[in-house]
Amino acid sequence: MKLSVLLKMFSAKVEHLVIWSKEESLEAVKRNGYALRYVKDQTEAVCLEAVKRNGYALRYVKDQTEAVCLEAVKRNGYALQYVKDQTEAVCLEAVKRNGYALQYVKDQTEAVCLEAVKQDGYALQYVNVNVFEIDIELKK
Repeated sequence: MKLSVLLKMFSAKVEHLVIWSKEESLEAVKRNGYALRYVKDQTEAVCLEAVKRNGYALRYVKDQTEAVCLEAVKRNGYALQYVKDQTEAVCLEAVKRNGYALQYVKDQTEAVCLEAVKQDGYALQYVNVNVFEIDIELKK
């Protein structure tokens, strides 16, 4: 059997062994954001390009920056589930894109909840009721 045939058969298994240069890494993630999984030396530029192609590629980003996380959730609000350190800005952007992303918000705020429900009323099911203070005044 020829080597090229063997490599094609096992390409999914040996692909992770490939060590790419920075230029090759950038080109790979431009073709498929998930290629970031195999990039050993990740730069912010490579990570940004990967999440621009596919927000879910955020799951393979080793050192997440707010800029990379923002770009990922702009592409796909559900990418919020892979954000390690959620900021209110990242959460707001995610729920603006998809109200259902509220289910992945770790520390819900009133602003984030309102934005999610504004985007999709059915996101109400993911609102933590403890977020809103209920002030009931008893009248005598």
